Amino acid sequence: MSFITVKRRTKLEKRYSKKMGSISVKVTYVKKHLLGLPMKTLHKYRETYYGKVKDCKDCVLTA
Repeated sequence: MSFITVKRRTKLEKRYSKKMGSISVKVTYVKKHLLGLPMKTLHKYRETYYGKVKDCKDCVLTA
């Protein structure tokens, strides 16, 4: 039994990009869990309209 696991979770979020405006995209979070409790987000990325995978640092959350 391992105490530390890495899990991925995908959810739909509203994002804003300069080129496309407000869009709804699938954002995948990669999190480290200790005994089933989330500790830290290791990475998050999104899939673009054209199917490419990008880092979420280039888009800004809308208010």
